[in-house]
Amino acid sequence: MRQKKERIRPTLEELRAELKRERYRQSYGRTLLGTVNTLIVVAAVAVLVATLLLPVLQIYGGSMTPTLQGGDIVVSLKETDFARGDVVAFYYNNKILVKRVIAMPGEWVDIDDDGNVYVNNILLDEPYLPERSRALGECDIALPYQVPDSRIFVMGDHRSVSVDSRSTSVGCVAEEQLVGKLVFRVWPVGGFGSI
Repeated sequence: MRQKKERIRPTLEELRAELKRERYRQSYGRTLLGTVNTLIVVAAVAVLVATLLLPVLQIYGGSMTPTLQGGDIVVSLKETDFARGDVVAFYYNNKILVKRVIAMPGEWVDIDDDGNVYVNNILLDEPYLPERSRALGECDIALPYQVPDSRIFVMGDHRSVSVDSRSTSVGCVAEEQLVGKLVFRVWPVGGFGSI
């Protein structure tokens, strides 16, 4: 005949311990799922803010020295209201260039051989530009030059190496090309602050 196996029944203490483990496992799973969901939402919001309102850009090249150096990380503000002297980012041939606003639509720009810039026959005050950075640079437009409607005339701060609105290859920047105005440098830490 077959022998009956005797079933071992857990004690009350073992049942309580197992119940505690099961509750902990469920609580841990809910907490982990909640944390992952929160991180996904925060990342999505950060991406939306970074692309729609405050694009973050890294500077390459030396056309904006001494104001900006290669490797600087800056925050730009998406807006369409720019003033002379603002540093802006714009799309050009699938790249983003950074330059300074020099003249607005309809204004006349003239540059002498020493690199002095005149807007509407008035010498432009450029305190951000060291004397050694002034240069006519690469200029193949006929001067004086009138900025077309709905466009802005931009130049880099390192005038001898910057390719900008003085060149017909770049030209004046249209509103639809603009990424935004650079407002804040976040890297390097020593340069942290407004632009």
